[in-house]
Amino acid sequence: MKIRYLHTMVRVLDLESTMAFFRLLGLEEIRRIDNEKGRFTLVFMAPPGQHECPVELTWNWDGDDGLPSDSRHFGHLAYRVENIYEMCQKLMDAGVTINRPPRDGHMAFVRSPDNVSIELLQEGEHLPPQEPWASMENTGHW
Repeated sequence: MKIRYLHTMVRVLDLESTMAFFRLLGLEEIRRIDNEKGRFTLVFMAPPGQHECPVELTWNWDGDDGLPSDSRHFGHLAYRVENIYEMCQKLMDAGVTINRPPRDGHMAFVRSPDNVSIELLQEGEHLPPQEPWASMENTGHW
């Protein structure tokens, strides 16, 4: 029996701000479905050239009353980045809180506008410790 990974779905409260966050990470919109009958929009975003592993952003037009307010029930999304320090600086400059700074030059965690935990992992070897990251404390949870 064969199985194939399709995507990870996360519910979002503000589609535009969540898409802007994923664009900061370097993802692009690869497909969109607006379903008027079901009153929802699905936006699939993926890194350039990696369209086989998208994140599906699900936005319910009438809100998500009754759903959990913390998206931690599914874990996190993970992305490998070329330079973790540059990515974290880019995110921080855009107002994103770095919840777990890349003190080790290898791993960091941030949260999307919808409280989705995002793990960032350094491509290849760990980078040498570097300020301000090496002495930066954790903020919140991831």
